Amino acid sequence: MTMKKLALALTLALYTGGVFVSARPLPARELSIDGISRRATRGRGAQRKKSRPATRRRQRATVTKGKAAPVRVTEIDAAGLKNLLQRGEAGAARPLLLNFWATWCEPCRKEFPDLVQIGSEYRGRGLEFALVSADDVSEIKNTVPKFLREMRATAMPAYLLNATETETAIAQVDPQWGGELPATFLFDRQGKLAYKHFGIIDPGKLREEINKVLGNE
Repeated sequence: MTMKKLALALTLALYTGGVFVSARPLPARELSIDGISRRATRGRGAQRKKSRPATRRRQRATVTKGKAAPVRVTEIDAAGLKNLLQRGEAGAARPLLLNFWATWCEPCRKEFPDLVQIGSEYRGRGLEFALVSADDVSEIKNTVPKFLREMRATAMPAYLLNATETETAIAQVDPQWGGELPATFLFDRQGKLAYKHFGIIDPGKLREEINKVLGNE
């Protein structure tokens, strides 16, 4: 992604067809410029190999004690993401909140507790909430579920996007999205994008938008 494209994504501030984009330019510390197409950084593979025996011992011990909450992370490609976005017949589906994140994205980690709290609040109120990780596919059985367990996000549907054509996958969500992380998208019952935000969420604002699509306001 060019810096020009990133600047355009960060300064966009307008209402289009009822879709709101945050007007506040986001400081670099609040947004990952690497974006959704980034994969494992150099050296992480070697680091994983060194720590794997200890990790396996910890996993075995945890399973034996029966204390670990099961965390399932499902791998999806561009087609799977498209299916996730389809809301079925008009008015029949639940509104959908999607958050794109990664364990290596510091702003994502910072906002996660608020997302977990919001997910807990609205789980029984008609909202479907899914997390989509941009981590490397090799992290699907260790790093990603470990983080979700630590964040107590075990009840939230979790996916890991493994798409060959990342630009196609990104465009399916929102053609104006450049792949920056974190990114949050709220779709109404008809599948129309009602709200989006790039960067760390404002919990109060997100709740307002959720209430709107749920018909509570």
